[in-house]
Amino acid sequence: MDTITRKTMLYKTQVPGLDYAMNPVQGCSHGCRYPCYAYLMAMRFGKVHSYAEWIRPVIVENTLDLIKKELKKWQSKIHCVHFCFSTDPFMYQQPEIQALTLESIRLINAAGIPCSILTKGILPSDLKNLDQRNRYGISLVSLDEDFRKRWEPGAAPYADRIRALKELHADGAMTWVHMEPYPTPNLIAQDIDGILNTIDFVDHIDFSGLNYNPVVQKYPDPSGFYSSMKSHVIHFCKEHHIQFQ
Repeated sequence: MDTITRKTMLYKTQVPGLDYAMNPVQGCSHGCRYPCYAYLMAMRFGKVHSYAEWIRPVIVENTLDLIKKELKKWQSKIHCVHFCFSTDPFMYQQPEIQALTLESIRLINAAGIPCSILTKGILPSDLKNLDQRNRYGISLVSLDEDFRKRWEPGAAPYADRIRALKELHADGAMTWVHMEPYPTPNLIAQDIDGILNTIDFVDHIDFSGLNYNPVVQKYPDPSGFYSSMKSHVIHFCKEHHIQFQ
């Protein structure tokens, strides 16, 4: 796998509820076509020049050295590190990236700092042996594999994501599901209860709609649809004692 170097790794986020974050990889082989906001930003700022380049991820080869250096300076200021905003920490069928993420989490946990993980890949069972304050999540907006192959062509199958998350939960880990970007019915007709019932074991669910896609605006009253779906998810969470955001 090709590599790049960077001058910094850990950075303070502007996202409510999240503290610091890091992105040890540039690009993502999942190739989501919603479109992917991270891809749009990478194109806008000239980090990649095409979709073909984006789906050939490159590793930041000095990631671990940067983490060690920056933890010495900012350890007392960091309460949690999120993986990741502009790539996927457990990219499906990318063992080099998965290994780098695991080692990065171990380093951060060794400094007494928990991590928050979000992936469209498969969470490895090795995570169960790490800091119990870590929080592990998957992105999930459907159970339909035909939909996944069209919109998230390189990502892990939905059932595999859920299985790995459930196994971590059974081992006592804090787990969550990020239901974003949820599609309107003119993209796929589906029963949201079917999705929710498969993840009724998690500790936290958040929900949001699909942006940046003109097809969504062709659906009658998309804002009303998303308001209804959000209310439905909130009701489900209350019934199952799950936190909602």
